[in-house]
Amino acid sequence: MPFIDSHCHLDFPGLAENLPDVLAQMRHNDVAGALCVSVNLAEFPQVLALAEQHPNIYASVGVHPDYEGVEEPDAARLVELARHSRVIAIGETGLDYFRLKGDLEWQRTRFRNHIRAARECGKPLIVHTREAAADTLRIMAEENAAEAGGVMHCFTETWEVAEAALAMGFYISFSGIVTFKNAKQIKDVAQRTPLERVLIETDAPYLAPVPHRGKLNQPAYVKHVAEEIASLRGISVDEVGRRTTENFERLFKPEKFEK
Repeated sequence: MPFIDSHCHLDFPGLAENLPDVLAQMRHNDVAGALCVSVNLAEFPQVLALAEQHPNIYASVGVHPDYEGVEEPDAARLVELARHSRVIAIGETGLDYFRLKGDLEWQRTRFRNHIRAARECGKPLIVHTREAAADTLRIMAEENAAEAGGVMHCFTETWEVAEAALAMGFYISFSGIVTFKNAKQIKDVAQRTPLERVLIETDAPYLAPVPHRGKLNQPAYVKHVAEEIASLRGISVDEVGRRTTENFERLFKPEKFEK
């Protein structure tokens, strides 16, 4: 059963200049498609171009919470850019209190604008949260993010945080971190999350899974995430591939998706 990488950055250095080989490795490893995720508006045209050029690559539009001092999108701007048929999500967005300190109200305002855009355009959210789970969930509730739906990407929080996101209709996406020996909390969440709400991702070029840990990550490696989840849950890798692909299609509704 083919896999889908629900979150990667094919426009980033290390992948962009080797794209033909990256795509070939995807085919060789039964990875049928990938969502290339936007992190700022300046580089969004490159993300969109990849989706326009390759039928099994899709794009999102958004500004990552780590990007300070960049073009700040209001909801109207995001909605305008999301009208393109190859754009299937808003984000990645959210809160990150790990890398940046001080008054981060601008992050919270940015997050609210993304949620409002997602609700207006009817496309799901890709949510990043790091050391900010309480505020992330609070803003999601205040802005009625459940109306848009979406995914908690590269999930690293507790089961209680996962439960709160699931209650709002969100999916939980697991990256290569779930394969790390000491990632016990994440393994627990991967076992307990309803299979119909599970997605798999690489977050490439970051967070390569075992057995490639420490190397440049790529979408082809998403199969190792699927293998770990299958092992944790006592089911076949084929079932994980089938169910997570179905989940991806149900959440993002990609047009003319080629399996």
